Amino acid sequence: MNLAIEVISDVICPWCFVGKRRLEKAIASTGSEYDVQVQWLPFQLNPTMPEQGISRKDYRTRKFGSWQRSQELDGNLSAVGEAEGIVFNFERIERTPNTVDAHRLIWLAGQHGCQEAVVEALFAAYFTAGRDVGNHQILIQIGIESGLQRHVVESMLSSDDGLQSIRDAREANQQRGISSVPLFVLNNKSTLSGAQQPETFLDAFHQVIGA
Repeated sequence: MNLAIEVISDVICPWCFVGKRRLEKAIASTGSEYDVQVQWLPFQLNPTMPEQGISRKDYRTRKFGSWQRSQELDGNLSAVGEAEGIVFNFERIERTPNTVDAHRLIWLAGQHGCQEAVVEALFAAYFTAGRDVGNHQILIQIGIESGLQRHVVESMLSSDDGLQSIRDAREANQQRGISSVPLFVLNNKSTLSGAQQPETFLDAFHQVIGA
């Protein structure tokens, strides 16, 4: 039985990383029951972010009212991540990046059969290694390590390739009233919002397939 899952997310959304792990657990527990295809679609938490990004401390302080509050939230997420096998090293992150080029890299990877690897590498680069996933050289390295050829990534980043796809996705998200991520769309029939537990995913799988 076929199960198509669209995941709408941003690469700097920690709950999207958590949701990815929980989705993976749910899929793994189905064994060979379903033929699962996962596609990652873009959502920019900060569409007006400057191209070079901004200081994470400044950004989070403005967003949450104080740096102390931001650190409290980071601590809570670190505990959630540990339970899912994710190492969140928020203290290593210096900048909150503009993610448009990271989404273009995911779009490119989708055309070359390595989208899953690129998404995983982007999450790990940002949240565990604290790397700037808005930096072209880092994106090129991630692309190469995930199975893309250097010249293919460089060509994309030096062009407007993928931008229209991101614009189309932004318009579609607005039309559907999507204002937060992660969001999981199952067989174009059902949606799950947030980093749900694996059991919730499984229940949704069965409902969609049985519909």
